[in-house]
Amino acid sequence: MIYTILMVSAVVLSILIIFFILMQKGKGDASGMFGGGSSGAVFGASGAGSFITKLTTFLVFLFFLNCLALAYIAKSNVSEESIIVTDDVGIGEQNSDELQDQSEENNSLDEINIPD
Repeated sequence: MIYTILMVSAVVLSILIIFFILMQKGKGDASGMFGGGSSGAVFGASGAGSFITKLTTFLVFLFFLNCLALAYIAKSNVSEESIIVTDDVGIGEQNSDELQDQSEENNSLDEINIPD
C-alpha cells in the first residue's frame, strides 16, 4: 500500500519537475526583444524566475527523499530465497559442484548413435 503511494508520488513529482524545468527561462533568453518587460508581472522583474527555481529545488528534494523511502521499502521486502541478494558463500560452491556433475553427465550423452 505505502509502496504504491510512494511510486505514484514519484511519477507525479518527476512530471512536475520536468514541467518546472521547462518553464524556467534560459540565460541567453531574448524575450526582451519582443516586448517581454516583466517588471509589471505578478512576481516582479526577476521574482518569477527565482520562485520557479526555488519550487523546482524543493520538488527535487522531495523526489530524492521519495526515492530513498522507496529504496528502503524495497530492501526490506527482498525475500530470503532471492537469487539476487544472498549472504551465503557456500551456495556458489555448491552450485559449481552441481554444474560440474551435470557437465560430466552431458559429455556421456554427447555420443550420437547412428544406425547402419
